Amino acid sequence: MSEVAEEPAWRRRAVERSTRAAKLRAEQRVQRFLDAAQELMAEKGTTDFTVQEVVDRSKQSLRSFYQHFDGKHELLLALFEDALVVGAAEVRKAAEERRGPLPRLQAAVETLYGQCCPPGVRRPLFSDFALQLLVTHPPQVAAAHRPMLDVFTELVEDAAAAGVLRSGRPRRQAALVMQTVIFSAHSSGGTGGPAGPVTAPEIWQFCLRGISAGGE
Repeated sequence: MSEVAEEPAWRRRAVERSTRAAKLRAEQRVQRFLDAAQELMAEKGTTDFTVQEVVDRSKQSLRSFYQHFDGKHELLLALFEDALVVGAAEVRKAAEERRGPLPRLQAAVETLYGQCCPPGVRRPLFSDFALQLLVTHPPQVAAAHRPMLDVFTELVEDAAAAGVLRSGRPRRQAALVMQTVIFSAHSSGGTGGPAGPVTAPEIWQFCLRGISAGGE
């Protein structure tokens, strides 16, 4: 049986170079679609735009759009996931600037609350799309929030190890804290109902009483 000749090194290098170039071009096209969608949301204050508007704004073709996205839902999901990755990095940075496990967790809670309802800013990706996504595609919501959940889980684990939080299931506790923060922010809508606007420190105190080692 004859041996199969090994592929020449120059051929492997040429293929790898071609693949890298194609990948870069694809990433640039995708980013132009994402940027166009972001601009449309900022102008309209809503996610109520069409794929054709995104295509026209990006100065690319409809065929190119569908080479990268199944449709508008997948485009919005990509924006949502990107926003949560950035948000998780901001939460981690805010926590790292504090000393002590509880102050770090407090910084994370208050930063996340501020991200969910920044004063005077409408975020249709979260107020419109994310809430619809929670009803129609809950697994996608869970997957998108994983980077943020990882950060909160680390902070809860550190606080539990220091003895300042109740022992339990850190990832479950982190998820409950996140859900409390996110839903409180979205439901308040900046008004908080008859009691007035809900503040980030209030949310932190509410969460703390549920998970602190000494609270009941």
